[in-house]
Amino acid sequence: MLTETIIRINDLVRGLIWGPPMLVLLVGTGIYFTAATRLFQLRHIGLWLRKTLFSCFTGAARRKSSAAGVSPFGVMCTALAATVGTGNIAGVATALTIGGPGAVFWMWVSAFFGMMTAFAENTLGMLYRVRSKDGAWCGGPMLYLKNGLFSPLLAAAFALFCVLASFGIGNMSQCNSIAGGLSGVFDVPPHLTGLVTAVLLAAALLGGLRRIARVTEMLVPVMALFYMGGALFVLWSCRERLPQACAQILSAAFDWQAGAGGIAGYGMAQAIRVGVSRGVFSNEAGLGSSVMVHTAADAKEPCEQGMWAVFEVFFDTIVMCTVTALVILASGAYDAARYGLAAGTPLLDRLTTGAELTAAAFSAALGPLGGGFVAVSLALFAFSTLLGWSYYGQRAAEYLLGRRAVPVYKALFVAAAAVGCVMRLDLAWAISDTFNGLMALPNLAGVLMLRREVVAEWRRYRRANHIGQFRTHRRAFNTQIAQK
Repeated sequence: MLTETIIRINDLVRGLIWGPPMLVLLVGTGIYFTAATRLFQLRHIGLWLRKTLFSCFTGAARRKSSAAGVSPFGVMCTALAATVGTGNIAGVATALTIGGPGAVFWMWVSAFFGMMTAFAENTLGMLYRVRSKDGAWCGGPMLYLKNGLFSPLLAAAFALFCVLASFGIGNMSQCNSIAGGLSGVFDVPPHLTGLVTAVLLAAALLGGLRRIARVTEMLVPVMALFYMGGALFVLWSCRERLPQACAQILSAAFDWQAGAGGIAGYGMAQAIRVGVSRGVFSNEAGLGSSVMVHTAADAKEPCEQGMWAVFEVFFDTIVMCTVTALVILASGAYDAARYGLAAGTPLLDRLTTGAELTAAAFSAALGPLGGGFVAVSLALFAFSTLLGWSYYGQRAAEYLLGRRAVPVYKALFVAAAAVGCVMRLDLAWAISDTFNGLMALPNLAGVLMLRREVVAEWRRYRRANHIGQFRTHRRAFNTQIAQK
């Protein structure tokens, strides 16, 4: 009875939070910074890729100036560990089953503008970060809300919502996915999965951010290559159906006539709502969560650390989520006829979880190994998310209650991981969506109110590094030639 009451209350709150105003606010924030920086994520793609991905091969991304510091690469891996989770596997499939193939297009739109939201919030976080007593950098939306916006109330609200969200999106929902995948494929009892997960998590948390960063530096590249390797194999085996899959995404994104009962525009509205919300759930742009780990980087330039956040959103949604969606569509797993359903019938009427649809897609090419591949990928992705969000929750708890609260938080976080493996899936995901939205409200308020500081910092960085000056000089030279 209590559980049903919680579900009803949560559904009411979630419906209010994730309504059209929130989606407009999220996308609108990204549109503003896209315009203010003149399409930075597109015009300067070479710059932010050079400062992020390519710097990993030169060793520049791994450098740090002190033993207490964390390298930009380690910070990015920790942030990616938190964002590259079950949303990239089960979340994309859920978006397809609810919003149709068109939801993928709106996930791209959400990610395109979300890159600049992530850039803005992380640049702002770098501007307001401080040194802790042990000499390490620390920061987060709490600091720019308190010291920049002069609103301790909003800062405390964000920290509270972050602590609560860390037990939802960052813990119980992830653990439930691990237990469900391993139980369904390998018959591993959920309580055993909970025990092992709790022990591994506790071992990682004992070493603080530096140990978490070391673990994620090893785990994130391995799990990304593992999953991408399997996905590319499936796409290669279904390569003749890839053009059709892409056509499905683009045509369904603007299908005004789709929907139940023939209501014009319902299908497109559903695709937009689900695509944008799933995109935010996956890459977390606008939530302010990744700011807490990015500000710990041993880096000097705020804008360059913001570029790591741009790459994070790009890799998480544009690359990983797109690959999952194409695997599902090209493999034929999305075809309703495959499940004996009438055309237009929602696949969720037959499939119990998004992970089941993804497993069916991989099984189309990998055979019986498909289910095991998805289960292992889910376990790796979800555990990495546990590591990233454990740090977010620690920082928020420390801001609210002081350093003495951190050990208590860690103990509760580990206990919640064990409980999450045996709890109801729908409740875990529903609570996650609610706390996601609650985090975004104070964070976006701060980012928009302090927007001029972000734009001013970008302009300062652009002038200091002579970005765009060659094109300006070239145009002036061409003008002089034309006049002569």
